[in-house]
Amino acid sequence: MKFWTAFWNILLKDMRTYYLKPPNISWGIIFPLAWTSMFFLRSGSGLEEIITLLPGVVALSILFGTTSMLAVTVTFEKKNRSFDRLLLAPIPFEVLMLAKTSGAILFGMANAFVPVIMAAFITDLTQVMWVIFIPAIFLIAVASTFLGLFIAVAVSEVFEAQTFSNFFRFPMIFLCGLFFPIDKLPLFLQPLSYLLPLTYGADLLHGAIRGIHSIPYSFDLILLGLFCVGLFILSLRNIKRRWIM
Repeated sequence: MKFWTAFWNILLKDMRTYYLKPPNISWGIIFPLAWTSMFFLRSGSGLEEIITLLPGVVALSILFGTTSMLAVTVTFEKKNRSFDRLLLAPIPFEVLMLAKTSGAILFGMANAFVPVIMAAFITDLTQVMWVIFIPAIFLIAVASTFLGLFIAVAVSEVFEAQTFSNFFRFPMIFLCGLFFPIDKLPLFLQPLSYLLPLTYGADLLHGAIRGIHSIPYSFDLILLGLFCVGLFILSLRNIKRRWIM
């Protein structure tokens, strides 16, 4: 019970200190709003095209929201040595890091619903399979958050984390099937697509929103879950090697 009390208090502290600050709240709304407007409101977009673009916009809102926030919170706290004080707390290291990343996961999930709410005013979303959509955005948020954690641990400055994040984020936009099918990519790039976690998240979102997917839902969920576990383990090892040992 004391572990979950510590978890809850660390999460609340991060929410008050970082995620619920007016600039971050406005940024969390404006950023996915900008993505949505760029794709939805462009010249010639029809209702059918909005449904086609929605999975990609949702995934990008999660990816950029989570990785950007982790780049700030983790890097900033390590630089100011407040993270070192948390390491002295009598709780398991895994619980501590889950608490530190839960705020970004919630932030990413909130970002995901900004384009969904916008799309609801423009087109009919009654066909969305929410039983697939909700787990998909949760797992995408978790995988993106742990990817952001892995990147943030590897650098010492916020601007370095943001720059390094782009090395992963922008290729994912083109390789993960967000806006066009993977089978349309050059043959030598297609195997790389299946090494990226967002590929399976995008497939889940396309299936949930459009009813079109190339991988069984169960495989998508299992593989995306394995990416979440793997990225978390790699991040923990990286933290112990760089910051603790």
